[in-house]
Amino acid sequence: MNAQSAGAGMTAAAALMPTFFIPHGGGPCFFMDWSAMGGPADTWDKTEAWLRALVSTLPEKPKGIVVISGHWEESAFTASTAVEPGMIYDYYGFPPHTYQLQYPAPGDPALADRVVSLLSEAGLPARTDPSRGFDHGVFVPFLLVDPEAAIPVVPLSLKSDLDPAEHMAAGRALAPLREEGILIVGSGMSYHNMRGFRTPAATRPSAVFDQWLTTTIEASPQDRATGLEHWADAPAGRLSHPREEHLLPLMIAAGAGADSEGAKVFGDNVMMADISAFRFG
Repeated sequence: MNAQSAGAGMTAAAALMPTFFIPHGGGPCFFMDWSAMGGPADTWDKTEAWLRALVSTLPEKPKGIVVISGHWEESAFTASTAVEPGMIYDYYGFPPHTYQLQYPAPGDPALADRVVSLLSEAGLPARTDPSRGFDHGVFVPFLLVDPEAAIPVVPLSLKSDLDPAEHMAAGRALAPLREEGILIVGSGMSYHNMRGFRTPAATRPSAVFDQWLTTTIEASPQDRATGLEHWADAPAGRLSHPREEHLLPLMIAAGAGADSEGAKVFGDNVMMADISAFRFG
């Protein structure tokens, strides 16, 4: 596959893709009896149903997907050029069969090169990785989003300094991909305080932060950008994200959708915490 097929030569007729921030759940949560983890069996059913329906909400089937997972950090933004990405089972203490899950979607080295080129042209540090596979922030939700594994997927890392402004800038740099039939997805969690889940300590902070996040994302693009850049000052911000790696994929999705309206498109209460998904465009 050459660069023309992945991005640079996409036809002008390609529909403008939205961008998303999605909840990827807890470990392999959609592929096991969650009651084994001490919760109701239907804990993740609503999130699963929403993820399964995501492609049906798009203007057309994506030609490729760039996924920014909260489980990959590098000193520079890094895109995987693996042709057949392997599986990274980066979760612990789950049933044995969940370590046999396979997501055989192809990679797209030319699209990865296009991602790095756009980031570099914007003055951002970027490089490729020839062997990075799919961590569970990628394969767990995308087993639902595209169960046939027919759409090429390129994982893209966070930058390890976790600067929200720089991640929004990365999203803005990648915005042209939307006109080329490429779907940009930030995969994380809108609430990610591991000590809070399944306790009353999660309930109010997650609701307060979720309300702030929704109001911010549905504001004007300029107000949205300013608010997200200062998310740590938001009500219950740090209570919801003691470390922000699961929130930063949202910044790239928001940056790529900078001139589009933002909206909350899914919400649920899981393990006593409010979680949400957002769409731009």
